Amino acid sequence: MNGLSEGIAEAIAYIEANLTEEIDVSVAAKKAHLSVFYFQKIFGALCGVTVGEYIRNRRLSLAAQELSAKDIRVIDAALRYGYDSPDSFARAFARFHGVSPSAAREAGCRLSFYAPLKIKLTLEGGTMLEYRIEKKEQFTLMGVSRRFNSDTSYTEIPLFWKEHLQSEAAKVICGMYGVCVEHQGKEFDYLIADNYLPWNDVPAGFVTHVVPAGTWAVFPCRGVLPDALQDVNTRIWSEWLPSRTEYALAGHYNLEVYIHPGDNTHETYSEIWIPVRTADHE
Repeated sequence: MNGLSEGIAEAIAYIEANLTEEIDVSVAAKKAHLSVFYFQKIFGALCGVTVGEYIRNRRLSLAAQELSAKDIRVIDAALRYGYDSPDSFARAFARFHGVSPSAAREAGCRLSFYAPLKIKLTLEGGTMLEYRIEKKEQFTLMGVSRRFNSDTSYTEIPLFWKEHLQSEAAKVICGMYGVCVEHQGKEFDYLIADNYLPWNDVPAGFVTHVVPAGTWAVFPCRGVLPDALQDVNTRIWSEWLPSRTEYALAGHYNLEVYIHPGDNTHETYSEIWIPVRTADHE
């Protein structure tokens, strides 16, 4: 197991040890030797669920075990597993298990069990993921920005694009770039942007963002958006990065670059840029 996989395993161990306590995602990220921004991305790609979903599923699974096997009140189970009220706990419990918390006490009640995750390296089909390494000078972007939560971003960012392309702002920013910039915890800022022309004014409601000089791993994406982009994005974090020993992540941002958007068919071409450094670079 390489360092990244071991780090994620340590983060999972921290989560598992604190399911009845307050869980600080920044502490979990530190266990994995990652920023919160990258930890959220890599955890989701490796594990198939967001950090928040994993914590919620594990807590609801353990709550059901206790309700079915112990003499514990519903309100006590709710508080023990992080819910402010029995009502919110009951709604989440019913969505997960298909029955109410009180029904979980009944003999023969069918409940769902969500097992703890274990990170293992496995050999899968030898598919290719094309990439190249490039060095780029500093450049500045201008665009529109919105804050997103990593738990829901795969659904909400395409809606942000749809909204933008139907707005007056699209006359100013056509959308050559999509930029993810770490903010705090699960949250990050996403910009729909173009190259900034410094002799032009920045209109009200628009922002600029400086992308520092550095080295990038560039991944081509071909196909209908957003599916083609999201598929490559998942493979970067779950396949490419865990297998690399010569590169480490640099910076707390990454870019989507829409070079030939066309009419969004299987021939549509875009790229994902990930900032990297050599692994032995201090």
